[in-house]
Amino acid sequence: MSEIRVRFAPSPTGYLHIGGVRTALYNYLFAKKNNGKFILRIEDTDQNRFVKGAEEYINEALKWCGLEPDESPEKGGPFAPYKQSQRKDIYKQYVADLLKTDYAYIAFDTPEELEKLRTDYEAQGKVFSYNFEIRNNLNNSLNLSNEIVQQKINSGVPYVIRFKIPPHRTLVLSDIIRGNFSIDTSTLDDKVLVKTDGMPTYHLANIVDDHTMEITHVIRGEEWLPSLALHVLLYEAFGWNAPKFAHLPLILKPEGKGKLSKRDGDKSGFPVFPLAWINEKDGTSSIGYREEGYLPEAFINMLALLGWSPTNDKEILSMKELVQEFDLEKVHKSGARFNPEKAKWFNHEYIVQSNASMLLPHFQKILKEKGIEPYNTKDLRIIELLKERVNFIQEIWKIGSFFWIAPSSYEEKNYKKVIKGETATILSQLYTGLQSVLFSERELHDYIHDYVEKSGLGFGKVMQPLRLALVGELKGPDIPIIMEILGKKESLQRIKNLELKI
Repeated sequence: MSEIRVRFAPSPTGYLHIGGVRTALYNYLFAKKNNGKFILRIEDTDQNRFVKGAEEYINEALKWCGLEPDESPEKGGPFAPYKQSQRKDIYKQYVADLLKTDYAYIAFDTPEELEKLRTDYEAQGKVFSYNFEIRNNLNNSLNLSNEIVQQKINSGVPYVIRFKIPPHRTLVLSDIIRGNFSIDTSTLDDKVLVKTDGMPTYHLANIVDDHTMEITHVIRGEEWLPSLALHVLLYEAFGWNAPKFAHLPLILKPEGKGKLSKRDGDKSGFPVFPLAWINEKDGTSSIGYREEGYLPEAFINMLALLGWSPTNDKEILSMKELVQEFDLEKVHKSGARFNPEKAKWFNHEYIVQSNASMLLPHFQKILKEKGIEPYNTKDLRIIELLKERVNFIQEIWKIGSFFWIAPSSYEEKNYKKVIKGETATILSQLYTGLQSVLFSERELHDYIHDYVEKSGLGFGKVMQPLRLALVGELKGPDIPIIMEILGKKESLQRIKNLELKI
């Protein structure tokens, strides 16, 4: 069996949606499972819709996700170039070959002529289709003499090259995910293969590229399913063996109806792009998973299970486990509903299971943004202490900022609830007594419990003012742990601050 070769072939006409990332991921998993190659190819034939920065975005997103291609425009490879705009000469050769067959023809129809035909058909209640029924009566090389055709070309008359669909055939198509199905070729129209600017359309370019790059499996979104018949016929026209095809299900909106879109994310406040981006043309922007605080491993794990399930129904899988488990034939046919809360759950699970030292660089970046000098030992202890309480690393700061910044005020409702007549005396006694205590969790626990027992005050009257002094609110981990991390000097200062305020 020849080496498995798959490709992810995005177009730089927009930013990479998570549906595109999932397509890349499934290609990557399939390649690695079968000791094959994962290729990145940029399909930039549509120059009119080109978006500045989109290609760089694609590269950065794949790197963040850990989906490193074996061959790409950046990395190169044996079948370079990997950008369609740089392969025009290759396409010309194959277009010339195709025009020698009965599968392609030159069409000179102007946009105005085609629009008039469309209008005439609609007036009769019909749908216009440039197909086998009318192509022999139109302005093309099928009913013009060779001399006239050449004359038009020499005169610079704009033209396109169309594929000549063979009618009245039942074409049996095969899909790894969806099985076999058939289509009547008479229902197909003659698609444009080469545009007036000489650039090939997606249909021609991707077939030539897949063949010349020796792609064995085409794994792509189900929106390309209607094009499968044309692509199979193109392989037939060239006399080539077609690769195996697999069309992935849609990622659906959270309510389950319709394809997940940017608008859904913008409306509900969740990302649908791996990285944040700003559209320079109109100034619009969208949030990204990276910037929202998702770990790339959690993002990839979540995405892998949108349309596929491992045999043991395990939900948390490393990239290595995903590669081992992945089976293209077990990808679901029906659309996968996206669940923003489940995405958060995955991130929470990865944070909980991660060693604090792995999370440290992410968190210390947040500290630096806050103007706080990182302190590895303390920071590691706080991450380990708080990671089970958060979905995102930045939430450690949100719920634990008091470890670095002393309270400058106290939440009014809690203050009124906690501060009683004897509170100042309690804080004063604690301040004095704690001077001689070793500030370890065990020693602090024993001292505070001993103080409560001997004073007969009850835990609430002692612990709540103490917590308010240290945190500024009635929240946080166990008080002895907080005090050990803060240290003696800082803890005593905070106790004195509240005492003085009463």
